[in-house]
Amino acid sequence: MIDVCSALLAVDARNAAMIQYSLVSLFFVLMFVAVSQASAAPRTMRLDYYHTGNASQELFSVDRVVIEPLSWPGNLNKAIDDTNLGKYLFEVRDRATNRILYSRGFASIYGEWETTDEAKAANRTFHESLRFPAPDAPVQIVLKKRDPNNAFREIWSTLIDPKDMFIDRSTIVQPTPLIEIQKNGDPASKVDFLIMGDGYTAAESKKFEQDARRLLEILFATSPFKEHRSDFNVWGLCPPAAEPGISRPSTGVYRQPPLGASYDAFGSERYVLTYDNRAVRTVASFAPYEFIEIITNSRTYGGGGIFNLYGTVAADSAQAAYVFVHEFGHHFAGLADEYYTSPVAYAPATNRVEPWEANVTALADPKNLKWKDLVESGVPLPTAWQKEAYEKQSREYGKRRARIREENRPEEEMEALFRENRELEVKLFGAEKYTGKVGAFEGAMYEASGYYRPEVDCIMFTRSKSFCAVCRRTIERIIELYSR
Repeated sequence: MIDVCSALLAVDARNAAMIQYSLVSLFFVLMFVAVSQASAAPRTMRLDYYHTGNASQELFSVDRVVIEPLSWPGNLNKAIDDTNLGKYLFEVRDRATNRILYSRGFASIYGEWETTDEAKAANRTFHESLRFPAPDAPVQIVLKKRDPNNAFREIWSTLIDPKDMFIDRSTIVQPTPLIEIQKNGDPASKVDFLIMGDGYTAAESKKFEQDARRLLEILFATSPFKEHRSDFNVWGLCPPAAEPGISRPSTGVYRQPPLGASYDAFGSERYVLTYDNRAVRTVASFAPYEFIEIITNSRTYGGGGIFNLYGTVAADSAQAAYVFVHEFGHHFAGLADEYYTSPVAYAPATNRVEPWEANVTALADPKNLKWKDLVESGVPLPTAWQKEAYEKQSREYGKRRARIREENRPEEEMEALFRENRELEVKLFGAEKYTGKVGAFEGAMYEASGYYRPEVDCIMFTRSKSFCAVCRRTIERIIELYSR
């Protein structure tokens, strides 16, 4: 009897221990779930607004606030932008404490358009968006713009209460499957790069993916992207078009591609943009992204790039490799155009303040050149180069290029001209005394005098295959902001 009682007591003790163990385990599971939920990435909030004005006045009005389908893809520990890049800057401020929760510099289509002649005589409205981690409490969105001295000044603000019933939380149908082109880790620890296709029909979806992968390999064969490939995730989205191609109004070609891309932006036949920001943002919201490249299903030479908005490239152009990397330099790192002999729609600068772009300078004070740490001893500032010979050659090239477009001649002739001109540039630059050296070479930002670039040649100047040292450093700084 004693043995039986002992056995029963032992069983009860074991059961009690198991129950206690289960309760302890359940406690830790619940704690883990609570911690996981608390540390989970917030949703992505997007403020869509209208930007209206002209060369001397601008106004803003809210369109809508949207909760996007996916969680915030960025690193919450790197929420504050310290790069000092961009024509504009927006801040998300806690309403109760005024503490900055998130900030990013950027540029915009409006910011370019306001420098054109059209803006001096007419008003226009552009649709824009600001994306940020969805807040838990009311926030003030503060938009700033650079003043004539290039300092940021507040120009607009609006309040967002995350409990507002008018915030759009609707579920929308994903227009096209997300393609995982390259995944190297959690979006929060990587640069998330989205490649979007425009003007591809449903039957051409495979062509889009092939085009995207081909161009991506070119980007990652170029330093410093080459050395940082593991810091990138790359995604693809290609909403199907009703017919192939995009609009080219200068030749009477009109299409309605899903993202609205078109040649002839600002009257420049080679400039490819889309003004349909809502369409782009709606489709893009189904990918974790920080940067966007729109590749168009077209052959005619063209592309574009705006800092922290998007880049574009005509996928089938013979120059697509160069344009893709060049325009991504604009979009990704805010790099300025260093060329100055090609026609553009922008009016010349009225004053020579130091540009915010990292790769150009007004050189007002050579002793304090912003990339002086990269200048070797013995390199003079400004730095002499065969400027007159280059300009003479470039003028002749420009005349032939314009004639090909005016006569609407075959694209093969334009491609042959590009190759011929590049051969002449390589020969000319190869004879330069300071080739491969960092200095201050006059001619940049569409102007022959008054602005200077870091090296005699660079992807941001000609159809070179490499970035200069200053551009490489700037790109790496952006990679660091979004990765690890």
